[in-house]
Amino acid sequence: MKRNFLQSALALAALAIAGAAGLPSLAQAQDKGLIAISMPTKSSARWIADGSNMVKYFKEKGYKTDLQYADDDIPNQLAQIENMVTKGSKVLVIAAIDGTTLSDVLQKAADKGVKIIAYDRLIKGSKNVDYYATFDNFQVGVLQAQSIEAGLGLKSGKGPFNIELFGGSPDDNNAFFFYNGALSVLKPYIDSGKLVVRSKQMGMDKVGTLRWDGAVAQARMDNLLSAYYGKERVDAVLSPYDGLSIGILSSLKGVGYGTPQQPMPVVSGQDAEVPSVKSILRKEQTSTVFKDTRELAKVTVAMVDAMLAGKTPEVNDTKTYNNGVKVVPSYLLKPVSVDASNWKPVLVDSGYYKESQIK
Repeated sequence: MKRNFLQSALALAALAIAGAAGLPSLAQAQDKGLIAISMPTKSSARWIADGSNMVKYFKEKGYKTDLQYADDDIPNQLAQIENMVTKGSKVLVIAAIDGTTLSDVLQKAADKGVKIIAYDRLIKGSKNVDYYATFDNFQVGVLQAQSIEAGLGLKSGKGPFNIELFGGSPDDNNAFFFYNGALSVLKPYIDSGKLVVRSKQMGMDKVGTLRWDGAVAQARMDNLLSAYYGKERVDAVLSPYDGLSIGILSSLKGVGYGTPQQPMPVVSGQDAEVPSVKSILRKEQTSTVFKDTRELAKVTVAMVDAMLAGKTPEVNDTKTYNNGVKVVPSYLLKPVSVDASNWKPVLVDSGYYKESQIK
C-alpha cells in the first residue's frame, strides 16, 4: 500500500516537472490553435453578443481566441488585424467596419497561410476571403417592408400613405441587401401611388446612414419632418436597424407623434436590441428583425473547425455574394420578424433574453 502511494506521488511529481519544463501536458495537447476575432464596435449590443458567443463556442472546441473591438475606427481595425497575424492566428474571423479597406492586410495574412472568414459583413475587393457566414440579408429587408405593408393594410388596398426611407451604412455591403430587399416589396406600392415618398429621397446614395449612427438618423428625420411634413402626416418609416429606429422615434416624439391624437407611424428595425423590444411593447416601434447571433457563431466555428481539419465547410449559397473579385461561398441563416405578437416565444422562450431584461 505504501509502495503504491509512493509510486503515485512520484508520477504526480514527474507530471509537475514536465509542466514546469514546458513539455506538453494533456490540457495543452487539446489546444487546437489561436483564432482571431475582429469585431467592429461595442456600441451595438449585438456585436458584444457575437464576440462572446464565438469565444464560448471556440473554447468548447479546444481553440484559444483573440477577440478585439475596433471602436468603428478603420485604421484601428487594420492595426488590430495586423497584430493578430503577427501573433500567429490560424484563422481571422472579421466583421469589417468598411469592407473595402482590408485587401492589403488580408494579402499579408494569406501569405502566411492564415484563413479568412467574413463574418456577417462581406469583405469586398479581396481574393483572400475563404468563406462568408451571415444571415439572408435580402430577406431581412423583405421582412422589414412586409411589416410596413401589414401595418398600413396595403395588401387590402388602403392608401395613399406617406413614407420615408432610411438605409444603413454605405460602406457595409449588407446595407444594400437590406434596402433592395425592402424595395422589392415597397416599390410597386410607390409606383402605383399607394405609398408616397414626399421628400423624393430614394436610393442608398440619398438615404444611407454612415456607421449606422442613430444621431445621424435622428437629425435627418428632423430635417424631413420640418421640410416636408408641416401639415402632412408621415405614416411609415423604413428603418434598417434598431439603433436608427430609436433616433427616428425620438425625432417623431419631438414633434408630437406618439399621442392618441397623433399615433406613431409604422417603424421597422433590426437586431431585436432590448431598447427597441421595449419600444415595441410601448407601441412605438412596430417591429424588428431578430438574427440569432448564437447560431451565426456556431456556423462560423463549424467553418473554422472544418477548414483546419482539411475538410470543406458546409455552405448553402455559392452565387449571391460576389465581392468584386470572387463569389465567396456563404452560409446564410434565416432571420425572423418580431413584433408585439411573438416577441416572447422568439426572444425569451428561445433563451436569447430573460423576460426581466425586457419588462
